[in-house]
Amino acid sequence: MLIRKTVVPVALLLALSAGCANNNAPIDAGGAPEPAPVTSSAAAPSAPAGSTTLTGTVTAGVEPNCLLLKDGAGDHLLVFDDQKLQATVQVGAEVTVVGKADPGMMTTCMQGEPFLVSSVAGS
Repeated sequence: MLIRKTVVPVALLLALSAGCANNNAPIDAGGAPEPAPVTSSAAAPSAPAGSTTLTGTVTAGVEPNCLLLKDGAGDHLLVFDDQKLQATVQVGAEVTVVGKADPGMMTTCMQGEPFLVSSVAGS
């Protein structure tokens, strides 16, 4: 009798938690609008579908190896997958970058909204 009183609630708890653990339903973003792409000059790289073009001045972040792009909308942390592409960007340069914002990305830079850069012009 004691075993039944213990096993039944534990089995029920496990069944309920297993159902919750596999919940892959998308989370509604609350209808927040996507940021509008910034128009750029003719020298700007072409923007693939779904990407954003930003133009501004490159500044150094407070942490080592952190580059920010300052524009009218604020600070964007420039994140590069390609180190050769990153080497073309110099602090103080006015550049146009194409890529996608990733506000949920964790970085060590602690500044600006992370922006995954796919191309650069004007550096």
